[in-house]
Amino acid sequence: MKRTALIAFSLISSAQVAQASDISSARESELLNLLKHDCGSCHGLSLKGGLGPALTPDVLRQKPIEYITATILYGRSGTPMPPWRPFLSEGEANWLAQRIKEGVQ
Repeated sequence: MKRTALIAFSLISSAQVAQASDISSARESELLNLLKHDCGSCHGLSLKGGLGPALTPDVLRQKPIEYITATILYGRSGTPMPPWRPFLSEGEANWLAQRIKEGVQ
């Protein structure tokens, strides 16, 4: 059972990496603009917090990339964090999650 779960997780993770690498440089620029302006409107322009929590590498260090990706895609119930699934693919959300976790702004 554990082996099956590990294989499934590996396949999903590999698919996310493959999807993230399929993003064009033009789309990457759009996503960075979205990060700065849309995410920054709640999390602060430097992502150090505002209406939403800080999104700095120190704060996110212990959070798995899948958790951050899911938060971007589906939001957080009971909080002002909206779901971005209507606007972003899973690969794009994963790409953003990686940039946020690395501290890219």
